Amino acid sequence: MIVELIDYLRDRLKQIVKICYWVLGLLVLTDIIFVDKSHAHTWMEKLIPGWWAIFGFIACVIIIIVSKWYGHLGIMTREDYYD
Repeated sequence: MIVELIDYLRDRLKQIVKICYWVLGLLVLTDIIFVDKSHAHTWMEKLIPGWWAIFGFIACVIIIIVSKWYGHLGIMTREDYYD
């Protein structure tokens, strides 16, 4: 059953990506229109709509970059390291 679902989604990958972009756009619009900004804790929350989404995305990218850098620094070793 899982394999059939994966095959179904893989065959319609472009449609799935378009749907995901539409959902993301609707979520951002919902945040801009319906979320009350009068009780925001920081000035960035009041100034930039969707601030925490942007902050989370940037933080995720930084975590990935630092993890790759750290991995290539010495964690990833050759397979014949002990030979």
